[in-house]
Amino acid sequence: MLVTGCGNPDDKGTAAGPKTGAVTFWSFVKGSDQVAAAFNRTHPGIKVTFESVPSGQEYYSKLTNAVKAGTAPDVAVVEYPELPEFAAQGELESLDGNLGTLVKDHFPKPVRQLVELGGTTWGVPRDAAPLMLYYRNDFFKDHRIAVPKTWDAYRNMTAQVKRADPKARGGVLFTDNPGLLTALAWQAGAQWFGTRKDAWKVSLTDAPSRKVADYWGDLARHDLVSSSSTLDPFWTSVQQNRTVAYVCASWCAGALRATVADQAGKWSVAPVPTWDGKPASAMYGGSSFVIPKGAENSGAAAEFIKWITTDPEGMKAWVSSGTSSMFPADPRLVPVAKAAFPTSYFGGQDVYAVGSASYDAVAPGWTWGPVMGTTNTAVVDQLPKVAHGDASLFGILEGAQRATVKDIRHRGMRLAP
Repeated sequence: MLVTGCGNPDDKGTAAGPKTGAVTFWSFVKGSDQVAAAFNRTHPGIKVTFESVPSGQEYYSKLTNAVKAGTAPDVAVVEYPELPEFAAQGELESLDGNLGTLVKDHFPKPVRQLVELGGTTWGVPRDAAPLMLYYRNDFFKDHRIAVPKTWDAYRNMTAQVKRADPKARGGVLFTDNPGLLTALAWQAGAQWFGTRKDAWKVSLTDAPSRKVADYWGDLARHDLVSSSSTLDPFWTSVQQNRTVAYVCASWCAGALRATVADQAGKWSVAPVPTWDGKPASAMYGGSSFVIPKGAENSGAAAEFIKWITTDPEGMKAWVSSGTSSMFPADPRLVPVAKAAFPTSYFGGQDVYAVGSASYDAVAPGWTWGPVMGTTNTAVVDQLPKVAHGDASLFGILEGAQRATVKDIRHRGMRLAP
């Protein structure tokens, strides 16, 4: 229990209680208000009150403070990388009593392992975020560029793009979000975190991670991919035809459709390239729902979580707007999400078929660390320096390794030698 930071096993709490009454629900996920309203219309014995919260560290600090103050909501969203830290701090109820079996029955091993920590279920997965390659099919066709299936071919593709249009690039190294770099390391077989008996193992600098860091650092230094924020600079480059291919997750399909609607029919998706040409993937994003420690109505909260993560009607509520390309963590709900997302933007292509193949290829065994806030900050603070040659991507991982180890020790958790 100490290894995974789950506190005293006799004091972890278990979600239980009557399945009726009032439920408070905190979320920053788009569409959460409509989901809560849809649940209330069909579950007269439970009244869910939704409260919108900011995303990012501001939200997680708010949730931590609410647990400490005894004012925690009954249901809250927690992204996968943040879950171990909340479990480590003793801020979550165990879901073993009424949702543990649900998690085992509905979710594939790679995503299930993200919410089952120390032999206890702490969250229920909402969505997966399998990697995919997005590319401008018109640009590739006009310049006779093949869609790459391996990372060697991807490098060749980026060089071809730059030769075809010196202002265009065939990839992006995001400078304000470590999620893609992490996913690429995961895909390559890295194991940043693990456990050995009663201690954490930290290895941000293992061989697969070095391979990925050297590869992407080289692309950035040679200006074969752009280095930019995930926000305005990136979307401006897409609008101006300067980004014609990039690696992202399933949710990026909806983002493209919403942001550059005028490019309908010009984009396609393909499997993410791999190192040996065989299917391999990872997740860039994704979230779960938890019951915070001290929740007043955990029984009804569990019913609400079950509906919004595994019930077809709950999934319909998430995707009813037709603008979301979220990929359900429960594979049985993929047809529901697929039916709601128009295929016209991608020229009739079934993006969910590509997403399903990617989800099936996600490497199992990935574990998020107990201080991911510290880990991610150490990476993001240095990422903008890579393209200018002021820092190496592998050197950044070495720095993040040191910062992570220091914080784990500071928090009193053990480290494996």
